[in-house]
Amino acid sequence: MNTKIISTILLLFISLFGFSQKPAIDEIKTANGVLKIQPILHGSLVLTYNNKTIYVDPYGGFNSYKNLKNPDIVLITDIHGDHLDEKTLDSINTSKAIFIAPKAVQNQISAKYKSKISVLENGQGVHRLDFFIKALPMYNLPENPPSKKHPKGRGNGYVLTIDNLQIYISGDTEDIPEMRNLQNIDVAFVCMNLPYTMTIEQAASAVLEFQPKIVYPYHYRGTEGFSDVEAFKNLVNSKNNTIDVRLRDWYPKN
Repeated sequence: MNTKIISTILLLFISLFGFSQKPAIDEIKTANGVLKIQPILHGSLVLTYNNKTIYVDPYGGFNSYKNLKNPDIVLITDIHGDHLDEKTLDSINTSKAIFIAPKAVQNQISAKYKSKISVLENGQGVHRLDFFIKALPMYNLPENPPSKKHPKGRGNGYVLTIDNLQIYISGDTEDIPEMRNLQNIDVAFVCMNLPYTMTIEQAASAVLEFQPKIVYPYHYRGTEGFSDVEAFKNLVNSKNNTIDVRLRDWYPKN
């Protein structure tokens, strides 16, 4: 077998292996179409509906986003490097993207992105590309002292209205009343990593309170490794087996 054929087979194997490592896309039917959910890495995901693509907290470098459609909207939740990752932003084509972020992100981001940002503070909402995007608080408890890693008012969680669905993205938060008071959430992405956000017990208790139809545990890598998302699922479903807890690979081997 000549060298050219061997090289071609090797490249094909590498390509197929790399593809197998990308998390699968979930599809959820809406009233008028299909919402596609692509887990990316840690707290990053891609939502696609009606040929419009939303990147949430792009993170992980170019390889995490290759072969994906360029973003029409970029949502950023906070200033920390696993949410505001300019190296990743620089590696993808955001030339036509609308950025939505809290003021703290606009203050910290490079000048080339500042003019692209529509600032949302907690409680504010905006219509963009047939979606309604509302910013919610995300913070550590207790609210004081302000030296906490995530003080109230700095970052945003988001509720997206996409067709007839409401999608909650927690960002970095503890078990706050604003999350517990959510209503009519169809899909929720809920963080659970120590020492930054919640324990699995806190996350499960909150989920049982606001009862999303589908919940994805995400952002579950902490300083001591990965949170036990299987145990989280068991905590939720032992008390409410109608909540669809979906465990996906948010930490693929690239």
